[in-house]
Amino acid sequence: MKILFDHQIFAIQEFGGISRYFLELMPWLKKIDGGHITTELTGRYSNNVYLDDFGFIQYRNFFRKQNFPGKGPLLNQINKLYSIPIIRKGGFDVLHPTYYDPYFLRFLGKKPFVLTIYDMIHELYPQFFPRYDSVRKNKSILVNKADAIIAISENTKKDLVRIYKLDPEKVHVIYLGNPFQDREPIHKRIEIPIPDKYILFVGNRSNYKNYYFFIKAVRPLFAEYPDLSVVCAGGGKFSREEYAFLKESGIQGKVVQITSNDEALQRIYHDAQSFIFPSLYEGFGLPVLEAFSCHCPALLSNRSSLPEVGGNAALYFDPNDGESIRSAVRCVLDNEESRERLIEEGLRQLKKFRWEKTAEETRSVYQTVCRQ
Repeated sequence: MKILFDHQIFAIQEFGGISRYFLELMPWLKKIDGGHITTELTGRYSNNVYLDDFGFIQYRNFFRKQNFPGKGPLLNQINKLYSIPIIRKGGFDVLHPTYYDPYFLRFLGKKPFVLTIYDMIHELYPQFFPRYDSVRKNKSILVNKADAIIAISENTKKDLVRIYKLDPEKVHVIYLGNPFQDREPIHKRIEIPIPDKYILFVGNRSNYKNYYFFIKAVRPLFAEYPDLSVVCAGGGKFSREEYAFLKESGIQGKVVQITSNDEALQRIYHDAQSFIFPSLYEGFGLPVLEAFSCHCPALLSNRSSLPEVGGNAALYFDPNDGESIRSAVRCVLDNEESRERLIEEGLRQLKKFRWEKTAEETRSVYQTVCRQ
C-alpha cells in the first residue's frame, strides 16, 4: 500500500505541530509493516526546519531569510506544480493531504483520501483570523468529501461532529506521539545564554495562544520572585510590537526568546521550573508531551483537549483568570513535593502516546478506505 502526502503544510509552516506530525508519521508507517507500506511526500520548496532532520533532502529553501508580500501563496502555487502531476498520475492507494486546500479533488479520480482535522480554531474563534481567510470554507469542502477523517483528540472530534453535523462513525480519534520519543533525557546545563530560573512558554505566541494575557498575569510574580524569568522557545523572534509591549510593561529584561533545535529544546524544558500552556484552544498540544518527556512540570489551561492529553499529570488553571495562572506558577515554585509529583505523573502519562500506536491506527484507517 502506498500513501501519498502532499506539500501543503510544508509550504505554510516553518515549524509547528502539524508538519511535525506528518514527518513523524511517515517513517513509522514504514517501520510497523516491515516495508509493506510506502510513502511519498510531494513538493519541492519549503522553509520548514524539520525537513532536513527527517531526510527529505529533495526540498529546497525558498528565500528563507526574506519576507515579501505574497511569499506564502507563491510558495504554495509553485509546489502545486510539482504535486498535481503526481496526483493526476495516480500511482498511490490513498492520498493524505496535509492541510485543507481542495485543489487536488479534480485530479484525484476514484482514489480515496483521508483528512486529518487538527483543531476547530477557525470555526470557534473566527475573530482571530482575517475576514478573507479561506480555511473554514476549504475545510468544509474536504470534511464532506473525505472517505475518512482522523481527529487528533476526542475534544476535536466532539467539536467537529457538532459543527459539521457529521456521522461520528466517519471520524477516527488517533492521538499523536511524543516528539522526543526514544531519546535520552538531557541532564547537562544548556550551553546557550539563558536565565537560571524560568517558566517556559513554547511555540506560536499569536491570538488564541493567549501569550499577552499570560505575560500580564505573571508580571506581578517578578516582584515576588526577583530571580524568575520567562523563556519563550521557538515561535520566531520577538516582533517590534512584542518588544514594545515588554518595554511598556517594564519587564523587557525578564522575558527572552530563544530559537533552538530539538537538542537545545530538550535542555530548555529540562532546566525550566515549569512549562506553561495558557492557550484558549488546542486540538492536541504536542508541547505537553515534550515537557513530560523532559521531566518538566506542566501547567496547562483547563480548556479544549489539554486536560485530555495532560490527564492527572498537570496542574490546570483558567486561562482567562490572572490569579489562577499565578497560583499554578507559585505551586511549582514553592512546593518541591508537588513539582516532583508532576514529573513522575508526567512520565506515566507519556506512555499512552507513542508514534507506533499512531501509525498502527492510521494504517487501519487507510486499509478501511481502500476496502470501501
